[in-house]
Amino acid sequence: MDAMEALNIAVLTVSDTRTEETDRSGQSLVQRLTDAGHRLADKRIVPDDVYQIRAVVAQWIADPSVQVVLTTGGTGFTGRDSTPEAVSVLLDKRIEGFGERFRQLSGDEIGSSTIQSRALGGFANATVVFCLPGSTGACRTGWDGILAEQLDSRHKPCNFANLVIPGRGQHG
Repeated sequence: MDAMEALNIAVLTVSDTRTEETDRSGQSLVQRLTDAGHRLADKRIVPDDVYQIRAVVAQWIADPSVQVVLTTGGTGFTGRDSTPEAVSVLLDKRIEGFGERFRQLSGDEIGSSTIQSRALGGFANATVVFCLPGSTGACRTGWDGILAEQLDSRHKPCNFANLVIPGRGQHG
């Protein structure tokens, strides 16, 4: 079997209240991606502000060294939740199945409350972007149930890793 190719993954926590010390969701994603053999390209925390979210994600999308962007937080309907509005306009192509599969898996854990998740995924400038809810459980569900396989270049029959690795069927 081929060796897994490590990806450069940036993690953005969207929250008005979390700090590096209290950011369990972002820490969980960092731990999972590094345990899987990927590299942390960058990690930041921004408030629930559509323009600050969009600015950071756009910067990472424009950076050729960042292959994957993961966000956590701001995907619900309460207060200032605006991650989908901030990110969706940056996407060239949406991955409809990501949100669908996430809600399917999440439904097994939280029942009908899963309909309040606006988790989304897509491609922008040969970078794959996934927006997860802010709870640590949701990050675990998203990573363990979808992203671990889809960001593994060895996963068959297909995966997103092979679309963002230079020289391998770039996604445009």
